[in-house]
Amino acid sequence: MSSIADLNQEARDLCDADTVSYPAATLLRRINYAYEQVVGWIINADGKWQFDDTNFTNFPIGTQTLVNGQSKYSFNDKFLQLEEVQIKNKDGKYEIIYPIDQKQEGSYQPLSERYATSGKPFLYDKVSDDTIELFPPADNGVSVTLAAGLKIKFKRTADLYTSAQVTTGTKEPGFASPFHVILAWMAARPYNTIYHPERVPALDKLIGDTTLEPSGMKRAILKHYAYRSKDERPRMTMRLESYI
Repeated sequence: MSSIADLNQEARDLCDADTVSYPAATLLRRINYAYEQVVGWIINADGKWQFDDTNFTNFPIGTQTLVNGQSKYSFNDKFLQLEEVQIKNKDGKYEIIYPIDQKQEGSYQPLSERYATSGKPFLYDKVSDDTIELFPPADNGVSVTLAAGLKIKFKRTADLYTSAQVTTGTKEPGFASPFHVILAWMAARPYNTIYHPERVPALDKLIGDTTLEPSGMKRAILKHYAYRSKDERPRMTMRLESYI
């Protein structure tokens, strides 16, 4: 396992740098940038066992209060992908609602017009990266419970380091420990690009993110997170084909 203090020292060692030539603020920025990149790879690769940074102290689930007649709701910018949207019905129980895309609907009538009358939402459209629109908009507690009436399950980015955590020096990255060192390699690369360009090809090879097909540690990370559900037995299914 590698703490942030270990990663910072490793990055500086790879650059023949110290705290003066490679300032803490610059190194922190680059470690965090690398951290988000790696988490992005993992999120796109993980299988049935969904990844979440282990440094978070809560689950990747958020709730909002529904507002009578309001259809659009925005979320924190740490949300990367929506996993599921639920609405709390009038009995206080959550029900899953389903995504719809206005552009792929094939209808000339806007969804906001088709579902203009408030009621119990059963569809949602992703308006932007951090906003969804409910159809129909929630009514005034007749069909839904307004308090914590909207529940979102999501994937989020890394729990990034702060300067205070760098000072403490003990926090570890929230993904599998055999891959922690990649953050140091990635943080060392931009420094060496400027001051030791002859070292960059070796770092590129170790990291493995500069080729069309992932290699190096990036390939190992993707493989690890794509095949984590080893407790599940593979099931054979039969596909029926018709021959004319």
